[in-house]
Amino acid sequence: MSYVNLLKLCVGAEKVEDLTAWQEMRRGETGRPNPVHVTRMWPKRESELVNGGSLYWVFKGQVLARQEVLRLEEVIGQDGIRRCGIVLSNDVILTESQPRRAFQGWRYLKPEDAPRDLPELREGDDDLPSELASALAEIGIR
Repeated sequence: MSYVNLLKLCVGAEKVEDLTAWQEMRRGETGRPNPVHVTRMWPKRESELVNGGSLYWVFKGQVLARQEVLRLEEVIGQDGIRRCGIVLSNDVILTESQPRRAFQGWRYLKPEDAPRDLPELREGDDDLPSELASALAEIGIR
C-alpha cells in the first residue's frame, strides 16, 4: 500500500526552532510522550497517512521540515466537538526548502511532490540563514 503526506502551515512560527520549542513546552504541560497537532477535519485517507506519511510544515511560505505521522486520535474539545489529533514523531526532520502559497487547513502531498530530507548536520556545519535558504530555493539551487 502506498502512503500520502499532509502539508500544513506552521502558524505563529517563524522558523523550525519555534516549532520544536513549542512542542517541547506542550509535552511538558500535557505529559504526553509525542506532540499532537489538533485539526478540525479528519483525513479521509487515514490508512494511507499512517502507513508511512509525514506532516510537512510550511514556515513563512517555505516547506522546511517534516514529522512522521504515527496515528490519528479522536479529540473532543471543551465545546464538545470531535476533532482529529495527529500524533507525530518527536523527530523533526529538516527538508529542502520548497516554496508554497498560503492556504487554510491542510492539503495532501504526494510522496513524489515532497521536498527531500536534508542530510543531518555534521559537527562544525552551520545552518544557512532562512533568507538565504529561501533565495536559493527560489532559483532552484537548494
